[in-house]
Amino acid sequence: MSLFCRHNRLTANCPICSRELQAKAPPSPPRGRAGTTTSRRPRASSARSSGVVTRRVARAADDGYRNALAPGLRATADAQRLAGALAAAAARLEPPGPYGALAAEPDREQATWLAFLLALAGPDAPDLQHALLEARPAWTAGAPDERPENDPAAAGGLPDALSARARRTAAAYRAWAARSGSQAAAFEGDVGWSPQRRFSRVFERLALPGFGRAPRYDLLTALGAAGLYALRAGELLVGGEDDPTTLAAKRLLVSGDRLLLERRARELAEACAVPIAALDRGLAVWNTPAAEVDETADAPAIRAALGLR
Repeated sequence: MSLFCRHNRLTANCPICSRELQAKAPPSPPRGRAGTTTSRRPRASSARSSGVVTRRVARAADDGYRNALAPGLRATADAQRLAGALAAAAARLEPPGPYGALAAEPDREQATWLAFLLALAGPDAPDLQHALLEARPAWTAGAPDERPENDPAAAGGLPDALSARARRTAAAYRAWAARSGSQAAAFEGDVGWSPQRRFSRVFERLALPGFGRAPRYDLLTALGAAGLYALRAGELLVGGEDDPTTLAAKRLLVSGDRLLLERRARELAEACAVPIAALDRGLAVWNTPAAEVDETADAPAIRAALGLR
């Protein structure tokens, strides 16, 4: 197209030719509304996974049950289960504690090492704990090798059932204790600490790879109940999202705020006349549908606090 029109003007500036060009131009496609497009994208298939996994906890039907100490409860059956779980957890902490073999061991270093291994295995792995009690790995055997097929003496006498990850955690624990000179020195800490402060301080220091909140709490409560160290929990010490006790506390006490959870946990423990440490195992068992709970346990203070007959 020529830059100049037949009227010796720029085509774009000529009032006659510019109108003729506009008349010959093809119509523009209709515009949609502002912020929208005329073409629609196909919706993602509902069968496609979003990558988010949700876990649903079995709950009894709401029968009108309400209790200010446990605002997450809506059914008497759940309250009955909680009472039984707390009663069993409190009994578990009575001397000599959950692992009677600790109090029977004359050597404190050996008893402490055995307590660590039992807590590392966890109360939900009774077969592994039994294997550890049978093997009685010696503290003096040295650092555990993470390859169980090696010579048992080089592996610290640990049973083959203990995973490579657990062996690495055990090696990290031994290194942690060595930095203090002994296990006893590491757990005693400052002589001026109260049992509650010693519990919380050692709990913090024991944050080793593969040794999360649950085994740390279990270890310290077991050592305290066995009378090996002056350790007594003053808090529930809720932790990460994947911790069973923390998840149960959030459900029962209806809060995601750590300070509020700790306050409500203390109020519940005081009203039920149980140690705060009983809520650690008690809440985890209560919130695990597959875990067996004796709901007929004789626990008048707990049942009274929960408003159960």
